[in-house]
Amino acid sequence: QVQLVESGGGLVQPGESLKLSCLTSGFTFSSYPMRWYRQASGQEREFVAQITRTGDDTIYGDSVLGRFTISRDNTKSTLYLQMRNLQPEDTATYYCHFYQGAQGHWGQGTQVTVSS
Repeated sequence: QVQLVESGGGLVQPGESLKLSCLTSGFTFSSYPMRWYRQASGQEREFVAQITRTGDDTIYGDSVLGRFTISRDNTKSTLYLQMRNLQPEDTATYYCHFYQGAQGHWGQGTQVTVSS
């Protein structure tokens, strides 16, 4: 059974940092590219970042480029998202995701709130 469990969210002030984790199980983590998405209240889900199976290449959404860093530890089956210089517009629920064939798998999400 595929499981994705995000953690590390919380309430921070503008300019601060957070590191999210996505602990996975039930599939061969190292075989799949992984992604982070986010969804703010009342808005559509937004692509944040993607990483290849080996971690040697990454892609970022325009709104987070230069501030967020996606990484992975295949020995721990865990995906990470280091977020720096957080701003109120980064407030959202953050989800990890991957495709297994045509089926997409999502975690339950972790809430990030940026407010002074």
